[in-house]
Amino acid sequence: MDTSYNILLIGSGGREHAIAWKLNQSEYLGNLYTAPGNPGTDEFGINVNLDPSDFEQVARFAAEQNIDVVVIGPEAPLVNGLTNYLESKNIAVFGPRKSAAMLEGSKEFAKEFMVKYNIPTADYAVFSSDEFDDALTFIQTKEKYPIVLKADGLAGGKGVFICNSEAEVVKRLEELKTSASLSKAADRLLVEEFMEGEEASVFVISDGHTSHIIHNAQDHKRIGEGDTGLNTGGMGAYSPAPVLTEDILEQVKKQIIEPTITGMQLEESDYQGILYVGLMITDQGPKVVEYNCRFGDPECQVILPSLENDLLDLIVAATEQRLDEVKIQLDNKHRCCVVLVSGGYPGSYEKEILITGVDSIKEDAIVFHAGTKLMNGDLVTNGGRVLNVVASGKTLKEAIDTAYKNVEKIHFDNCYYRKDIGHKGLDRI
Repeated sequence: MDTSYNILLIGSGGREHAIAWKLNQSEYLGNLYTAPGNPGTDEFGINVNLDPSDFEQVARFAAEQNIDVVVIGPEAPLVNGLTNYLESKNIAVFGPRKSAAMLEGSKEFAKEFMVKYNIPTADYAVFSSDEFDDALTFIQTKEKYPIVLKADGLAGGKGVFICNSEAEVVKRLEELKTSASLSKAADRLLVEEFMEGEEASVFVISDGHTSHIIHNAQDHKRIGEGDTGLNTGGMGAYSPAPVLTEDILEQVKKQIIEPTITGMQLEESDYQGILYVGLMITDQGPKVVEYNCRFGDPECQVILPSLENDLLDLIVAATEQRLDEVKIQLDNKHRCCVVLVSGGYPGSYEKEILITGVDSIKEDAIVFHAGTKLMNGDLVTNGGRVLNVVASGKTLKEAIDTAYKNVEKIHFDNCYYRKDIGHKGLDRI
């Protein structure tokens, strides 16, 4: 690469702040715009008030500002076809087209795909929204708990329930049927075998033909310590995950990643962008829990600081189908991310609460903004997941200790965070 690239980054969370932070380190970066962005992304470029669901508005801005590549952070614009629309206007995009993003957009599609291409995953059955009584009968007949209920569509990480009893199944089915935020995603319902093991995630960059594992991490989805309580968008992450040994990673590559990329080619839906493979490491080997069509959040926040490659160089190589020329380089440090959330999350919570202490965090940690905004010059809360504190270390324990030392410097009323991020990793070392 011997030129500068103007980039439009779509999104507003901690993931997008991490991407902006990493892109800003590239010698090839021209202008960086983030839409709509947050106070963190504003440090590395210009935030622009675009609605990612208004494809025409995004395309018009990209044309006016001579954008070379649009980088799409969150899943909804990808699943809804923003890549297709922008490419139809001759604008390069980093992120899969709508047909490929269906790996995340429909869990039923993903399951059928995995069965077709012999990719290991849990057994399952599918029911429509008017067949929830049949789903209950099916579960009662099986009489095997725990059992997993999954809304087919996008639900912001909150459409999966692990049920330990028939009473809990009845409760969750009712919630999926009546909840304003879940019922649309649960138009189709998957009832899935519960897989015993430990979860981890592998992140892949693909140009549709060549793919490389970037790195791996372990997320902490549940709100409570010891992985208890409701699912969230993610309460923290650490990288790398010791459960993913070299042997298991080789299995993941051969049995899951390569068949996925090849299978999408055979489906005439070449996969270009980031592929997130959520895994369960079982006694029978690694199995796919879910696919996501973008970087995880907060996993992105621990993976990108480990990447020694120029992220912009990788993105351009993927859009130009040149990943075969690239080798992924990592710094071999451990990283831990602790997510600070508003009290009440993932339920209802207050906004516009004053945040202090972020400026006191200097060299030994990074703070990525998620649900924040500026109000009269003050930093205030503006979402459920508010801030991500990321620290590195030569060991996982050092990374964890440094992260929590810095978490204590940040304050806002009703701030909550889990105090056990990374402990599963420590138990394996």
